[in-house]
Amino acid sequence: MCGIAGIFFKKHTQRDVGGALVQMLYGCQHRGQDSTGFAVYGQANRDELVLRFLVAGPTTADDSTQLIKQALEKHGAKVVDEETMARSYRVRVVYTGNVQAMAYALEDVAKVVSIGTSLEIIKDVGDAHEVDRLYQVRESYGTHGIGHVRLATESDVEPEAAHPFWATGFTDIAIVHNGQITNYWKMRRALESKGYEFHTDNDSELIAVFLAEQLNRGTSLHQVLEASIDELDGTFSFLVSTQDELGYAKDKLAAKPMVMMETNELVAIASEEVSLNRLFPGQTIETREPLPGTFFTWSK
Repeated sequence: MCGIAGIFFKKHTQRDVGGALVQMLYGCQHRGQDSTGFAVYGQANRDELVLRFLVAGPTTADDSTQLIKQALEKHGAKVVDEETMARSYRVRVVYTGNVQAMAYALEDVAKVVSIGTSLEIIKDVGDAHEVDRLYQVRESYGTHGIGHVRLATESDVEPEAAHPFWATGFTDIAIVHNGQITNYWKMRRALESKGYEFHTDNDSELIAVFLAEQLNRGTSLHQVLEASIDELDGTFSFLVSTQDELGYAKDKLAAKPMVMMETNELVAIASEEVSLNRLFPGQTIETREPLPGTFFTWSK
């Protein structure tokens, strides 16, 4: 059992996305208290990328960051600024080369959490307030974001096993997922045969790469989500975000819960209504549950 949440501000203005997601995820923290993660979409800068890595800890972080910077320099990325916070190393670079090739190479040096022009993924063990305390998630402003609380069932309680997952090798695509994909290996082998790499055995990473591969071919997110209902076997409710869009998909069995609300200002989606209530304390809100086998997208 895990919990997912997402929020999308329609006016394309910088809002307190981090703070909203902290409240939403803490509302459904009972669905998973092992780890918590956030994917926030902030201001994009032309020809610049923000990269997030997991580094071991204070005693070895300096060694890890030096290796990362050497690898970035080797690929022609110029470091603009950098910051180490808890187990996360954040670096902003000027780069116009092949992101996929660089991303795969960087995985040999350190665990890449996200790469994006506007996307940043922050995740670690602990609940929403603990991860917020370590990384000041509430200070993350943007236009939209997604988050996840995890109950570990098939892998260890480690930061690298926490969600969200980015679409490895693709910028600005992230996913949070509640469920299990039963044709995981069949789909993974098909994508690997096309040259795509995977750096975990998590089915959420598979969904992200599956969607990103089609988006990279020019297919719209709306069409990609429609296809995912038939292509993915198993039980699932997931949220996917790109630089400009937020979307959801829900399998035909509808075994995994999802509830949403929409106003003129925002769209908010979560596993449980309690997360949505956290956004409007003391107020009556109108919610609905997406039907089985449905999907939808919102765009800036």
